[in-house]
Amino acid sequence: MVDEKILEAIKEARESKKRNFKQSFDLIINLKNIDLRKAENKIKFEVNIPHLSSKKSKIGVIVDSLASKVKDRDDVYVIKKDELENLGKNKKQVKNIAKECSYFIAEAPLMPLVGKSLGPVLAPRNLMPRPIPPTANIEPIIDQARKSIRFHLKDAPVVHLAVGTEDMDDKKIAENVEAVIERTTAGLPKGREQIKNFIIKLTMGKPIKFVL
Repeated sequence: MVDEKILEAIKEARESKKRNFKQSFDLIINLKNIDLRKAENKIKFEVNIPHLSSKKSKIGVIVDSLASKVKDRDDVYVIKKDELENLGKNKKQVKNIAKECSYFIAEAPLMPLVGKSLGPVLAPRNLMPRPIPPTANIEPIIDQARKSIRFHLKDAPVVHLAVGTEDMDDKKIAENVEAVIERTTAGLPKGREQIKNFIIKLTMGKPIKFVL
């Protein structure tokens, strides 16, 4: 069962002024009692949400032997081994690719070359690829990556993620919210006691606080 308090907050957030573009639902988790001056508290999280939004960002797929196994699809950006060296010389192009893609996967043997060529751009953005075996069944991995969200606690004690779009059903958005809250809680050193409050809002909408 989805928590009614989350559903109520989503419904209230929908009452914000309509905009002439499709807005995202953003979840903000404000933290407390976590010293981000300490490296061990700059935690990286990854969470798999149950429901995809209609906003389709691409998955970056860096391949060599698996190149022929990747289907031609509009939600995938394929980078082949022989392209990596040239990309490493064109930082602007790599930045553009990083803007298009929300997640990267790469054949494990390519990771040293990926680090050298793309790492200076991808690493600061928490976008370094997840390594996969060269024998992997790549299509299901791409589909799973579409549901993965990464976030990184850096300078501010705040987790801020898009958990859906306004054309999605409230229950699906709420289930995505619950998945992020559960993963965040599990990843914090002291768990729930380090969470100050939760906020849900549309991109340009009024922030709605809720308590669980």
